[in-house]
Amino acid sequence: MVYPEATCNGVRGGMKYLPLLGYVATIFAANWAIQAVGVVPVGFGLLAPAGVYFAGLAFTLRDLTQDRLGRVWTIGAILVGAALSAFISPRFAAASGIAFLLSELGDFAVYTPLRRRHWVGAILASNTVGLVLDSALFLWLAFGSVEFLAGQVVGKAWMTLLSAALLWACRHQLGWRAA
Repeated sequence: MVYPEATCNGVRGGMKYLPLLGYVATIFAANWAIQAVGVVPVGFGLLAPAGVYFAGLAFTLRDLTQDRLGRVWTIGAILVGAALSAFISPRFAAASGIAFLLSELGDFAVYTPLRRRHWVGAILASNTVGLVLDSALFLWLAFGSVEFLAGQVVGKAWMTLLSAALLWACRHQLGWRAA
């Protein structure tokens, strides 16, 4: 299979580390947003911790990191993102690190076998599994409650749909292909 080596502006080659950097940054940003902002509306009258949108984007960046660099780099990114987040909140850093690592196991089980058949579909399926696992684990570990679970799922689903639509558009407009 030939995975996308381009970004939406058509640049090839050295951009393979961009999803890795984005993944680490979204983990950090998610924890920062929770600490700095608190709770935000996500639609349908639901609320979620403010990092929900960054965390939702992180799942797609995780899949792109796995495609370009492999599982070891993906797990390393989780550890680095959690370590950086400890400067913001050790509690959120530990909760997000554990939740991302455990949801990554679900991602490996779903994304890895599906990506060869339908890349964007694999992203949607693995993000769905990952966002539910991550949300429940993170909320329980960080707050001792799953009160915001529905809001977490909705907020992360918005970002999954947005990122999948952008990847689909890039793939079709720029000729990204899966062999």
